[in-house]
Amino acid sequence: MKEFWIYTLLRVVLFLASLGIVIGIWLLVDDQVPVVWAIIIAFLMSGLGSYFLLNRQREALARRVQTRAEAMTTKMDEMRSKEDAD
Repeated sequence: MKEFWIYTLLRVVLFLASLGIVIGIWLLVDDQVPVVWAIIIAFLMSGLGSYFLLNRQREALARRVQTRAEAMTTKMDEMRSKEDAD
C-alpha cells in the first residue's frame, strides 16, 4: 500500500509543478492564462514526465500489485481444492 501512496503523491506533485511551469510561462507571454488549456497542457506534460521520471516507483507499485494478485490466486485455488475435497 505504501508504494501506491508514494506513486500517487509523486504524480500529484509532478502535475502541480507542471501546472506552475505552464502558468508561469504563459504569464510571461500573455497577461491572461486560459485555465482549461493550462490544465490540459500540464496534464500532458506530467503524464509524459511521469513515464520517464517515475519509472522506478511505477515498477515497485506493479511488483506489489503482482505479488498481491498471486497471493490472492493461490488463496482462491486453496479454497477451491478444499471445497472439492469436502
